[in-house]
Amino acid sequence: MEPLPTDWLSLLILTFVLGMKHGFDADHLATIDGLTRFNARQNPCLARFCGTLFSLGHGAVVIVIALGVSILAGQWEVPAWFGMLGSVISITFLVLLGSLNLAAVLRAEPDEMVQPVGLKGRLLGRLRHVSHPALIALVGALFALSFDTLSQAAFFALTATQFGGWQHALLLALLFIAGMLLTDGINGLWIARLIAKADQVALVASRVMALVVSGISLLVAAFGVAKMLSPGIDAWSEGKELVFGFALVAIIAVSFLVAVRLTRRPALI
Repeated sequence: MEPLPTDWLSLLILTFVLGMKHGFDADHLATIDGLTRFNARQNPCLARFCGTLFSLGHGAVVIVIALGVSILAGQWEVPAWFGMLGSVISITFLVLLGSLNLAAVLRAEPDEMVQPVGLKGRLLGRLRHVSHPALIALVGALFALSFDTLSQAAFFALTATQFGGWQHALLLALLFIAGMLLTDGINGLWIARLIAKADQVALVASRVMALVVSGISLLVAAFGVAKMLSPGIDAWSEGKELVFGFALVAIIAVSFLVAVRLTRRPALI
């Protein structure tokens, strides 16, 4: 688990950026992709809002965890091994997701759109194919019941208690949700557009985003391993969390804009 800034304003900004980054998680992208594709056939009007509904359900659990941990913070101390375990689990998932999405691009047929690959979504079975707003939000809530999300919410809450009480933890949770809502909502709209367009340019755009998600996942995992193995790299990266967060979001955002621009061009002949 990354150390967080001790300056309140920097912490607020970083929390929002990490929320945006969390929204680009491959598992989020894969599940929102599945929900959007299913509703594009069943309920086209709802399809565009699948990302937003998913994010709202996900965020509700983050708020509950953040408030709960902030209230109990005075009675619980974070174990020394907690941060290391969180880093190992995060790196493992990033390597798996990065590898699976890269494989999806390489295996895709020339006339096939690349769909993001996730791990958590497979555990939900038929819940990935629902067409009611409340059920889509429920899928997002179930996604939050994982070690990475729960530990992140708890870590924010514990950090917020250094500045005050539960109100500070709530504000951090809301900023994290706002960042996640922005990326998840845009992702749902974009997938709906790709499905509607479904031409050669859309095929290229889907590959652009899949490769970027795969590359970012593997790059972040490699950096995490380097920090664990090299005290020098770990010391160098300390205090640069905000810079790294902005850099990752900027790379993904630029790639997303390139993919969107591709979908606006006429289909290739």
